[in-house]
Amino acid sequence: MSVLSRPEFHNEAAAYAFVEARIWANGRVCPHCGECERTSKMGGKSTRIGAYKCYSCRKPFTVKIGTIFESSHVAMNLWLQAIYLMASSKKGISSNQLHRTLGVTLKTAWFMSHRIREAMSRDTLNTFGSGGGIVEMDEIFIGREPGTEIKRAYFHKMKVVALVDRTTGQSKSVVVDNLNTPTLSKIMDENIAKDARLFTDDAKMYRRIAKRFADHQSVDHTASEYVRGEVHTNTIEGFFSIFKRGMKGVYQHCGKGHLHRYLAEFDFRYCNRIALGTDDQMRAYNVLMGVVERWFGKTEQLG
Repeated sequence: MSVLSRPEFHNEAAAYAFVEARIWANGRVCPHCGECERTSKMGGKSTRIGAYKCYSCRKPFTVKIGTIFESSHVAMNLWLQAIYLMASSKKGISSNQLHRTLGVTLKTAWFMSHRIREAMSRDTLNTFGSGGGIVEMDEIFIGREPGTEIKRAYFHKMKVVALVDRTTGQSKSVVVDNLNTPTLSKIMDENIAKDARLFTDDAKMYRRIAKRFADHQSVDHTASEYVRGEVHTNTIEGFFSIFKRGMKGVYQHCGKGHLHRYLAEFDFRYCNRIALGTDDQMRAYNVLMGVVERWFGKTEQLG
């Protein structure tokens, strides 16, 4: 039987129960006052699905409050379908495709997809290369920098710097304005352990600032050198190949203001891929676990 045949994907009450069992795994909590005991399910024909009443602060609430689902009128089972589709699509799924598949408007599909990307984002990561591990670092140029004219080479393109820990299989991508020493130094200091072994290409910008790590090796692509023993950047090039195919073939266009969200989406799927023991269902479950911790307290609104 298809995974999408499960009750939570078709019945809104079952979808609420599915989400509540995971977000309130340790018991129902009022998001207004934190009450755990004196709450109960609201009844009545006109009562909305999943509504509860807190008898401490006297306010109604649902599991949506404080999550990416808040302030949304989209049925919960459609949210779960969208999460599964985005989590299981290796190169992403466009808002137009979600709009056609889910039967919602294009504007609603765009709103949902960006909120799901927020649930996929991660604010913290373990330090890359701890214990002498290998970290690959590289950059990519994509799209067009706002307000620039088309020039030769990459000067008019948006710039992304990425890291891949070859030991753990984790990745992290960052949108940058400039590929200069201060920018790269900050990314390195915040994400790479001092005892890491750093592998890059032969770009001059890495040569001086990479000396702060235990080891730095590079391959000379200009001389057609791509592998020298264990020294290569093929792992991170593999990550970039998936990202480029998704951005060019599925999403086709992305403004700089949203590029960090798309990177978070591709980073999430890469860090939760089948090679690391995470299948499609577990990946979607991991997104659901992020609907609170990635959203709660955010002031930025999408819509």
